[in-house]
Amino acid sequence: MALLEILKYPHPLLKKKCEKVERIDEEVRRLIQDMRETIYHASGIGLAACQVGIPRRIIVVDVTPIDPEKDFFALVNPEVISEEGEMEHEEGCLSVPDCSEKVKRKEKILVRGLSPEGNMIEVSGEGILAIALQHEIDHINGMLILDRISRLKREIYRNKLKKERRKEEKS
Repeated sequence: MALLEILKYPHPLLKKKCEKVERIDEEVRRLIQDMRETIYHASGIGLAACQVGIPRRIIVVDVTPIDPEKDFFALVNPEVISEEGEMEHEEGCLSVPDCSEKVKRKEKILVRGLSPEGNMIEVSGEGILAIALQHEIDHINGMLILDRISRLKREIYRNKLKKERRKEEKS
């Protein structure tokens, strides 16, 4: 297993829709294990393959730091089957550091995808699990948390990044 580098905004790969995984093989299973190790090292609760530079439809989620009842899982080619209700919750993102904003999400969600073993599975989520699933599926669809906040907040974040870059360049 290996720690992977997490891409940061504005890396262009973070805005691309990911490719469907045609075959789950040892390479895909190794990537899932590396992604698992990476989220634990980064203290995250979810990660999409595109965030580590692999534009494929793979996500890993582990919300146990917030909801100990849940376990780690990975989904290949996840798709939303149903959703209901609405909620707003503060979210952050490993690829968009220092950005924590309230985002509107569906309250309950049902997602279908393949397990690392190639079995079709469904994952039902409420609360933090629903948020994490929607957040990671956004990633594989080329969407970032910045796309879900107001234009003003997005511009404030971008200006903050520009200011930090100029500061680093002067050093």
